[in-house]
Order: sequence, then structure tokens, then C-alpha cells
Amino acid sequence: MRNLFICITLLYSSFIWSLDIGEKVQNFELLNEHGKKVSLKNFAGKNIVLEWLNHGCPFIKKHYSVNNMQKTQAYAKSKGFVWLSIISSAKGKQGHSDPAKALADMKRVKSNADHVLLDFDGAVGQMFEAKTTPHMFILSKDSLLLYQGAIDSISSADPGDIPKAENYIKSAITAIDKSKEISPSKTRPYGCSVKY
Repeated sequence: MRNLFICITLLYSSFIWSLDIGEKVQNFELLNEHGKKVSLKNFAGKNIVLEWLNHGCPFIKKHYSVNNMQKTQAYAKSKGFVWLSIISSAKGKQGHSDPAKALADMKRVKSNADHVLLDFDGAVGQMFEAKTTPHMFILSKDSLLLYQGAIDSISSADPGDIPKAENYIKSAITAIDKSKEISPSKTRPYGCSVKY
């Protein structure tokens, strides 16, 4: 209950945007769920979705428990996008993971992500100024930031709100696929704080 209270208080906190829409994102390299190095450069020429992940967070559980995140991942991949889930939880903090646990969790929740990446020192999360789990980012084929913010328009931990919400990620992917402008391209992320 205490963790849920902490998460909910974050919904209304102020956020400073780290990257501007249209800004080039620098390369990074992290270990994946198989203990292999994965670099952003590996996906040159592909649109990419980044999802900040912590399986202990009620807001993550909201989206995974009813397969909303998995369906969004599958939709992204059907449009040729790469999906990278990133765990920036520090050792000893909620959501911290290692390759074996990340792989087991992927299988348990039936994630459709291409990789779960382990940001042990939080450097990649800090680079993006990822605030919450989930905090979502979409990158263009040439690594320009196209979207950042919430997964959808209703900032709650209740799975019952999902059908009533606009899925900002699906909307952005559809716009990119049709060469249309993303609107909105920047929203306020909601969820639990990233446990740096």
C-alpha cells in the first residue's frame, strides 16, 4: 500500500523534459536478458519504442496483467518497430534485475519486447530523464525523438481504465506508419518513480 501511495503521489509531480521532440538521441549499449550487449546502433534504420520497466510497480502490473502492454508491443512490431524494455532499478531497489530474472519475467508475463535491457547504473535512464515506470519514448529510424510521455491518457493503476483511455503509443505508431504528425507528441508520464 505504501508503494502505491508513493506511486500515486508521482502522478501530480512536475516533470522537466530532458530531450526535445526532434532531438537526436545518442547511442547507448546495455546487457539484455541473455547477458549479451545490445546497442541502439544495432537497430539503425528502424523505428524504436523504449519502455521503462519495473515489474514490482502497480502501474506496470496494470498494463501487463490484462495484456495491454503485450498487445501494444505486438502492434508496434507488426508495423516494423523494435521494442526495448529498459530496467533502471538499482541493486537492492524494487524492480532490480539480472539477465536470468529478466528472461524469466519476460516469459512469465509473455512480453513481446525484442529485448529487456539492464541499465545497472541508471546512466541510460538518466540520459533520457526517465521518471516513471512506465515512461515511454519513440525514436525515428535515424534516432530522433518523436514521442515521450505516458502510455495512455488515464493516469491510474486500475486496469479497468484501459478501455476508456487513448493509447498514445498506438496512436503515435499509427501516425508514423501513415506519415502523419504525432499528436500529442509529448505527454506527462505517470507511474512509480524509476528506482535509481
